[in-house]
Amino acid sequence: MAKDLTVSAIDRQNVLNNPYALQRIQEGLGVRLLEFEGRLVMTKQMVADFYEVDERTIERFLAANQEELEHNGYFVCKGNRLKNFKLQFDGDIDVGIKTVRLGLFDFRSFLNIGMLLTESEKAKMVRSRILDIVIATINEKTGGGTKYINWRDRDFLPAAIKEEDYHKKFTGAIKAYVSEEEIHKYGVITNMIYKAVFCEHAEEYRTLLKLKPKDNVRRTLYTEVLRVVSSFENAVAYRLQKRSEQLGRRLELDEVEELIEDISQDPMQEPYIYEARQKMSSRDNAFRQVTHEELLGYMKALEPEEFDRFIGEQSIDISKLLDTEENRAYLSTLN
Repeated sequence: MAKDLTVSAIDRQNVLNNPYALQRIQEGLGVRLLEFEGRLVMTKQMVADFYEVDERTIERFLAANQEELEHNGYFVCKGNRLKNFKLQFDGDIDVGIKTVRLGLFDFRSFLNIGMLLTESEKAKMVRSRILDIVIATINEKTGGGTKYINWRDRDFLPAAIKEEDYHKKFTGAIKAYVSEEEIHKYGVITNMIYKAVFCEHAEEYRTLLKLKPKDNVRRTLYTEVLRVVSSFENAVAYRLQKRSEQLGRRLELDEVEELIEDISQDPMQEPYIYEARQKMSSRDNAFRQVTHEELLGYMKALEPEEFDRFIGEQSIDISKLLDTEENRAYLSTLN
């Protein structure tokens, strides 16, 4: 389902905070801009002309969304600053002599108001083009797929290799301290943990990301999410051992479920679980075009630094991870 930029402030901000897509959008639209004080700007009338609406329509949407538009680059020019603007562009723009305040849009705020304008067919066309360019840019940067975009984070691989030790400890604890009669105990307990951490069973997550049966869910998790899952698994392993030793027997699944619920309510876990839910919902929305319905309340717009981290100069090429034997060994577990 296509995103509706007129409705979602988060989706609008994700476009405006993505410097790589912005550059492509600016090149693609070919809009006329004025260079003033090192910024590329447009007057209110220029914006109205581009979107083929009356200037009063622009003023109405500006009044209703002023905080958002100012956050994204709209500003008012007055005093000596306005005098300099008039002198610089005398004859190029239609600004009255008696004008004492002039609203100016930079490229981001120009796009921003285009995402809000519901009365302009031109704006509707621009919104469609924006979404196409955003998706194309991300796919190009990731080599055509986003399933393993988390691997482009340079912090992921060291964390993933380290977290494997905790996961082995967790699976060992299940084998040793959970009833042998529960033949599906690994998958069931993993689902319990995933549900506690990010409100979805592993199979629900698989469906959303369209993972294949052999795809390992853990390999698709962002660094912060994987760390929280591993921390939770480590806590479960510890508690399984202690509880089993106290009872002098193996635990049943309902007892494990109670134990996991107790861990999830620990105040020490709360900030980490919150961060995991926020990172996963926000990044999957921006990069994978996936919406986690159970995590809508945690979703926020990504900052420019996060785009740089996953698709920009700070990201790494997955193919280059094959440089070391340890990395090759870990990557082989993807298959």
